[in-house]
Amino acid sequence: MTIRKALKKDSQQAAVLIYDAIHDIGEALTGETDPDKILQQLAAFFQSEGNRLSFENSYVKVEDGEVVGIIILYHGKDAEKLEEPIIAHLQSKFGDEGVDTDKEADLEDFYIDTLSVSPEHGGRGIGTALIECALLEAKERGYPTVSLNVEEENTGAMRLYSRLGFRVRKTIMINGKNYHYLVRGI
Repeated sequence: MTIRKALKKDSQQAAVLIYDAIHDIGEALTGETDPDKILQQLAAFFQSEGNRLSFENSYVKVEDGEVVGIIILYHGKDAEKLEEPIIAHLQSKFGDEGVDTDKEADLEDFYIDTLSVSPEHGGRGIGTALIECALLEAKERGYPTVSLNVEEENTGAMRLYSRLGFRVRKTIMINGKNYHYLVRGI
């Protein structure tokens, strides 16, 4: 099972996995409603440096040359700065007024922004391996906690995260939906 730092060249496959995980949040972050345009902009964010969806913040699981899983990580204290290029993109599309994104990460946590495994490769431990990668990265960087958000209705993901030691800290609103903010100590 090969997990490695993501590369710019992974952008097309990564965009599909990201969109599969974030659904309507993809529309909010890209300012697009057409799935092809959303994927195109997600790939552009992934290829660019210094934003929350960048390859720089990502690890991928690769099988037979295909990216089948992704995890995107950054520290909560960096979230606002990593959001700036996305807000700038939205402002270029819509102007300065009313462009904002939801705060997803607490300042003290190492945050899992996105976790996604292709449906064809689900149920084989890839998601767990990617989370273990995040936990190791947090430990190596000296971060005491790892956090993530999961939609309230996603009971399958809640079971996985609970089994891996994550606990609900609070419930927050992202793009008009309730999400549990889960945290685990290292």
